[in-house]
Amino acid sequence: MPPADDTTYEIRTATPEDTARVEALDGSFTTTTVFRVEMAENGFTLRETPVHPPLTKVFPEDEEDDEAEEGGSQEGNPTFLAVAPDGSLAGFVSVAYARWNRRLTIEDIEVAPGHRGRGVGRALMSRAEEFARERGAGHIWLEVTNINAPAIHAYRRMGFALCGLDTSLYEFTASAGEYALYLSKPCR
Repeated sequence: MPPADDTTYEIRTATPEDTARVEALDGSFTTTTVFRVEMAENGFTLRETPVHPPLTKVFPEDEEDDEAEEGGSQEGNPTFLAVAPDGSLAGFVSVAYARWNRRLTIEDIEVAPGHRGRGVGRALMSRAEEFARERGAGHIWLEVTNINAPAIHAYRRMGFALCGLDTSLYEFTASAGEYALYLSKPCR
């Protein structure tokens, strides 16, 4: 498939009828490197290190999801879809805007394995940025696990920079031992 563009993938707002397709999307990833977090007295360092064999992460289904109808759009907090020419779901991005600090948060972004590396994530993020500008957002913010090196590299290519770390976010989850990295970029 060629890179994502308006003629290849349809980018549209999700409806409640899309919920099952969004929930069924495979968001797993495989990586040959991870970002190790090395703590120091007054900060931390990220060091990309190889892992062998490659690490595959499959995200568990949320048993109690506080985010209502992930596939549908809540008022003011939409989910945007990338639909392939054959009608299959290539990916989605769910966003939430907070007016008080003018922040658009990327709640979730996933691209189906067969569509990765084709610009779908960039097209979805572009739609999220457009939505952010429409709302007057000052910046876009997201959270990613330190072991998702492919996503971290993609976000950096899109202009995101590290802005924080949480060593305890995943502590009592299936992702215990991983760290939450926070990235942001100005909304222009």
